Amino acid sequence: MGIDRRRALYMMGAGMGAVALGKTTRSAFAEEARELVIVTYPGALSEPHRWLANEMQARHPGLTIRLVPSDSQDIVAQIKAAQGYSPFDAGPNDEPPHLIGVREGYLAKREGAIPNLANAYPDLVARSEGFGVPATYSLVGIAYNTDMVKEPPTRWADLWRPEFKGRVGIARTSSNLGLATLAIAAKTHGGSEGNLDVGWEKLQALEPKAARSPASLTQMLEREEIAICPLWNNNTAAAAAKGLPIAFVKPAPGAVAIISFFSGFAKTRHPELVAEWLNGILSTEYQSRAAAAPYYFGPTVKGVPVPPDAAPYTPATPEEVLALQTIDWKTIVPVRGALVERFDRTFAI
Repeated sequence: MGIDRRRALYMMGAGMGAVALGKTTRSAFAEEARELVIVTYPGALSEPHRWLANEMQARHPGLTIRLVPSDSQDIVAQIKAAQGYSPFDAGPNDEPPHLIGVREGYLAKREGAIPNLANAYPDLVARSEGFGVPATYSLVGIAYNTDMVKEPPTRWADLWRPEFKGRVGIARTSSNLGLATLAIAAKTHGGSEGNLDVGWEKLQALEPKAARSPASLTQMLEREEIAICPLWNNNTAAAAAKGLPIAFVKPAPGAVAIISFFSGFAKTRHPELVAEWLNGILSTEYQSRAAAAPYYFGPTVKGVPVPPDAAPYTPATPEEVLALQTIDWKTIVPVRGALVERFDRTFAI
């Protein structure tokens, strides 16, 4: 059916009236109703994400970006249980849960305009498998209480020095730190990710104190329940910043780098905003903030310098970067459940 002259004139008048009101309500209404829900880290480590959220909100009047701090599998359970759209739009994952998310289908394929992806290190982009972007990396090194340890460790093998027996802490293998610790124990003594038996044997030889999480392991170090432990650089830096006698070592033959990817979740309502967020994660501004105190995240984008105060916690020279070790997560992730069960049986946690 055609549109008569009177109706056409009415529609033209309405359209001109909207223009006369300036930049109108149509885009405002579209923005007004939008909320982007981003999973973030607990505590101070969420602050770079808050900065990025504020930047995006300034570009999109009416848009709200809500950050949900969590390091829990509850997020994954909610995404899997969602009927229709996901309750979360994007979030960070270290490499092991990233690979699980790819396999189980709750992460979204990378799509949309992400021009800053061209500036990221290609080998890190390749490890994303086309899902999300390599956001940062953190290190697993050795943390120790300087009041309890008079001769600082320099190598992974130093964890097995006789004076540390019964004074070493290790994290449960339900955490990426715990899995990395098991792999380090194996590789330091001739094993590998595919041959972890020697790692189990060497961990038991430490007569260690086991912790349920990296956070509780850090608290044990602070309370002098342990003297030394494999630990994240970020956790160690946060403890040292409080004035506690805790130091960090990047042990030979190299600290272990674990990549954190930021990915969109499947069934997001806002794939275009997720792409803009991921592009922001790879911006020089975000990367520089994340690399600085008190976060000390390793940059994944070319040309981002490591600040001098981050040097004790992050590789600051080409030699240190080249010395970094990685974990073959594709070998470990499929047997993760069995490794957690064995840890709990062995160390009665």
